[in-house]
Amino acid sequence: MSEESSDVKQSGFSLGRLIPLVVLAAGLVAFFVLGLNEYVNLETLKENRQLLQELVADYALIAALIYIGGYAVAVAFSIPVGAVATLTGGFLFGTFFGGLYTIFGATIGASVVFLAAKTALGDVLKEKAGPTIKKMEEGFRKDAFSYLMVLRLVPLFPFWLVNLAPAFLGVHLRTYVIATFLGIIPATFVFASIGNGLGAIFDQGSEPDLSVITQPEVFLPILGLAGLSLIPIIYKRFSKKEA
Repeated sequence: MSEESSDVKQSGFSLGRLIPLVVLAAGLVAFFVLGLNEYVNLETLKENRQLLQELVADYALIAALIYIGGYAVAVAFSIPVGAVATLTGGFLFGTFFGGLYTIFGATIGASVVFLAAKTALGDVLKEKAGPTIKKMEEGFRKDAFSYLMVLRLVPLFPFWLVNLAPAFLGVHLRTYVIATFLGIIPATFVFASIGNGLGAIFDQGSEPDLSVITQPEVFLPILGLAGLSLIPIIYKRFSKKEA
């Protein structure tokens, strides 16, 4: 056995553990190489609206499962179609069910990415991390739910990055899943409600206004929820100072 392979074995790392991440990365590359990105847009939805609505009406359960599965796959492969997919969910299933199916699909897909990253590199990075990184990891893990809620509620970072980072910071799967599920609810239902009105927008020949998410009446309540998520962290900090 070579010295290099011996070091790899001692570190607990094997190339086989990279397979899940490689598969997910390959899926993302294939999406663009095959030109599938050219079909995932509102124009395609507009052209096939009648057929899709008929299929949903005739096969509601199957359509819902396909949508949830498709959304989960898109998130797992980090394919940048979230906005269009969520609008499509609202258009096909209505605001409530479209939003609900989207939340389930996104949570499942995000959990797949989390587990793949944690399995492939989580333990290795933890072993190689210096004292500063370990201290940050410890602080994040103590208040993981609050931090994740803020990151999900307010999209300060790309969705795919928030899917990956917690895996390298020692966050437990249960905490990750719950915070993801709850944190994406507000924005998801905003976009699903826009999607629910796409029919009228298509008939008018106009485009949906996605900037509604930044309007004060929408953004401020979401920001308020993010602030509430930070209360446990702030309370802990003040409690330590008083003690």
